[in-house]
Amino acid sequence: MQHTRYRSIISLRKGQSQCAGRNSQGKITVRHRGGGHKQAFRKIDWNRNNSGIITAIEYDPQRNASIIKLYHSNIFKKYSYVIAPTGIQLFQELFVYKKDIYRPTKLLQPGDKASISFFEPGDFIHGVESFPNQGAIFGRSAGSFCQIISMNQKNTVYTLITKSNFNYAKIRLPSGQQRVVDIDSQASFGIVGISKKGPINLKKAGRSRWLGWRPSVRGVAINPVDHPHGGGQGKTSGGRPSVTFKSWPTKGQPTRNPKRKNRFILKFK
Repeated sequence: MQHTRYRSIISLRKGQSQCAGRNSQGKITVRHRGGGHKQAFRKIDWNRNNSGIITAIEYDPQRNASIIKLYHSNIFKKYSYVIAPTGIQLFQELFVYKKDIYRPTKLLQPGDKASISFFEPGDFIHGVESFPNQGAIFGRSAGSFCQIISMNQKNTVYTLITKSNFNYAKIRLPSGQQRVVDIDSQASFGIVGISKKGPINLKKAGRSRWLGWRPSVRGVAINPVDHPHGGGQGKTSGGRPSVTFKSWPTKGQPTRNPKRKNRFILKFK
């Protein structure tokens, strides 16, 4: 996706202090992070409620998807940032169809936002809310999308599953997981755009440092006092299942807590 050469809106960005992978207590929770180029945070409008015209397609250092700058002529805050979907053009108008006003009579274009009840089974959507006015939480990264499987209004089966009287739609998430969401929740039509196709060749180690990645060392090359795989005479493979430096199982070990169940999830990955 070709970016425009415009400066970002000052009121919609703010500087960020680097934490180098440390939490609020100063302890390293994410290793191999530090340094890197300065990055400004762009404020994304996840609760877009007004139509706007695309005036720029910009790069966001905080995410792998591009963002678009919308101009709103009917509100006080003239500009806002949203995630850029595929198939958009500069100076194209993106509409927001509200449930209480009217139902869209023409075909939806990529980037148009509406309630899930306005879409049809099989449609690709992104920026999906789980509940109304919650903000987009599903399908936000580059190339991702959710697909509507079926619409079930006042279905007794879903009512028993969710233990509520709301109307729900069944969607498939980018992970393959299937869950039910409120049909009054908002979502955007289309697939999230990809700024660059395929894997990126960094070409040199310095570019990795620009991104904030510090060098990583294999566990078998570390001393045994620092890693469970370390030590041994010559090159050894460890002689045990792969673990992290804290002796936690890795390589496919499930991380979801089986005791915690979400009644809105119909099928796990």
